[in-house]
Amino acid sequence: MEYKRITSITDPNFKKLHDLMRGIFPPEEVLEYELWKEPLEDPSIRVFVAVNGDEVVGATEYRYYPDWNIAMTDFTIISRPGLSLGRFLAQNRLKDLQQLAVNNGKELFGMFAEIYDPYRVGHEFGDVKVMDPYVRREVLSHLGYKQIDLDYVHPSWENNGEAVKGLDFCFMPMNDELDAIPASLVADFLSTYYSILSNKPKEWLDMIEALRQKETITLLPL
Repeated sequence: MEYKRITSITDPNFKKLHDLMRGIFPPEEVLEYELWKEPLEDPSIRVFVAVNGDEVVGATEYRYYPDWNIAMTDFTIISRPGLSLGRFLAQNRLKDLQQLAVNNGKELFGMFAEIYDPYRVGHEFGDVKVMDPYVRREVLSHLGYKQIDLDYVHPSWENNGEAVKGLDFCFMPMNDELDAIPASLVADFLSTYYSILSNKPKEWLDMIEALRQKETITLLPL
């Protein structure tokens, strides 16, 4: 199995990845094919696929932020069992991020991720059992992710001013003994990550303001 980066919509593997996304995610969560052109060409956005033979069987998108020395995982797709895809993607992603941190003269501090809470809100992923939110939540806990002690909402990607709930904002510290992180890091990161959306819900703005009133925020078991 190969770990290959995609940087153009003309890459034959991107068509396979886009078809895979459309088969797993709801239509409103899959960016149109042509609209992927700029994100794929952005050097800060890293999209990799797991290629088994001539088939794309998994993928992950993530970013490294040198100023904060942290990463953010945008999504991970595992399409089938029995290939150790979760470990393959996680290990290759971490290796890549650690090298980016070394190039930045540092050791990676940790990685953010939004993680579905299926105990509050149900989610279906194209009836792909290995993408089941209950399974994924436990896998991410095993990887070392911890829940940030925050009543989390995020702005809708439809930019309609609605607050999206049902996810937890989480952090995987490279030092597993770390039990808190600076609240300003969380506030600054989220403000940057969602800066592209102009129509922020009041719940999100209130959450950011509350974070800015704190010095640290606790990391809880996931």
